Amino acid sequence: MARPRTFDEDIVIARAAEVFGRIGYNACSVDNLVEATALQRGSLYKAFGSKRGLFEKVLERALVGEWYRDPAVLDLLITALRELAPVDQPIAARCRDALQTYGENAAELLGARLLDHLPTHDPNKE
Repeated sequence: MARPRTFDEDIVIARAAEVFGRIGYNACSVDNLVEATALQRGSLYKAFGSKRGLFEKVLERALVGEWYRDPAVLDLLITALRELAPVDQPIAARCRDALQTYGENAAELLGARLLDHLPTHDPNKE
């Protein structure tokens, strides 16, 4: 008989979302996720199957409601588009659905968020 889960899945997903949003999918190791979620490696794999499975769950939870108002969700979506969508059709489809739901200004929304990450130019520091 399987043991019941002793962790709150919502908390684990929120912590994983923070890590993926901060360092990206490819740069994120399973060790980073183990540290952030306080789960053992085996528990992480048993609950989500893989790092990709956890990311998919994170994205699924993030892209609901008025997701476009949350900069952290936009960062996750950008990570999905840049790192996974080119080689992962289910993730690409999820991103496409979210952006189509948002409407015709989706490119502007994502572009503005990308610009938010650029360092500002300070002419006084030249």
